[in-house]
Amino acid sequence: MTRRNDRAIGRWLLLCAAMVLAMVVIGGITRLTGSGLSIVEWRPILGFLPPLTDADWMRVFELYRATPQYQEVNAGMSLAEFRAIFWWEYIHRLFGRLIGLVFFIPFVWFLVRGRVRPALVPRLVILFLLGGVQGVLGWYMVRSGLVDIPEVSQYRLTAHLSLAFVIYAALVWTGLSLTIPDRPIVVDGKQTTVRRLALATLALISLTILSGAFVAGTDAGLIFNTFPLMDGAILPPGYFDTAAAAFEDHGTIQFHHRVLAILSLLTVLALWWNSRWLALAPRARAVANGLLVVAALQVVLGITTLLLVVPVHAAATHQAGAVVLFTMIIWFVYELGSASPGDN
Repeated sequence: MTRRNDRAIGRWLLLCAAMVLAMVVIGGITRLTGSGLSIVEWRPILGFLPPLTDADWMRVFELYRATPQYQEVNAGMSLAEFRAIFWWEYIHRLFGRLIGLVFFIPFVWFLVRGRVRPALVPRLVILFLLGGVQGVLGWYMVRSGLVDIPEVSQYRLTAHLSLAFVIYAALVWTGLSLTIPDRPIVVDGKQTTVRRLALATLALISLTILSGAFVAGTDAGLIFNTFPLMDGAILPPGYFDTAAAAFEDHGTIQFHHRVLAILSLLTVLALWWNSRWLALAPRARAVANGLLVVAALQVVLGITTLLLVVPVHAAATHQAGAVVLFTMIIWFVYELGSASPGDN
């Protein structure tokens, strides 16, 4: 009975993880379409309802017309044009609320029915609280673009995306531990070495994703749209000017993302090659192969997005690819194992 309960909870958590993946993609589209600053109010409880009357639409439109984005970027925008960007931000916020409900209601049900192991309860409570913090952090990010400059802070955007990945990683890891707990135990030095390389790969991929958030937050992908050189040069102009350039200069930010992406691919290749000499279970072998394929496709997709000057469809797919790649490396680390079965 306990095993069946664990599997049910694990599948529920993996469903929540899939919804977080979709949320990251929706958030990316919201940013790419310039929709993120279209709703200037934060109403966590009542905000699930969109404008229902013409008067409601005019009220939210007038609020938007007082923002720097309207005045400096979208001056003269019609109400119909405003609705187009409004809906993406509305869907983004609504989907966040939906994730909260899909997590909270089954959690309470499992808890009341006594189907959650006591050791798992604190982790699930923390996950729910982190979801609430993520909502607050999202509004904190939006606020940065409603004051003087018509764009959100790249630092706040990176923090918002980072927390999303932390929540996602916890959901995936816990979901895997409950649905497939029979992972192997580390029994020899070779497997320990490969697992350490896998952890290093996870760290490098995570750093690459964070650098991608800075690219997104500064629109750094809209310049130097050539590869492998940056408009004929290896380094962007002013690369050595200031330490802050790593987080604020568009060319430097893009260069670092390029380098980290290539290093991530090479590290995944090294991990895959070293894992070939382990006696992996068929599922773990499939995850290793999938990781290599996804990493290669993600680099190709990133280069394509850059060369096409960041069209919405390519950029959103690239962002989704980052989550899939992150999933594969987490899964492979899990498959390599480090503890006794059932030690979740």
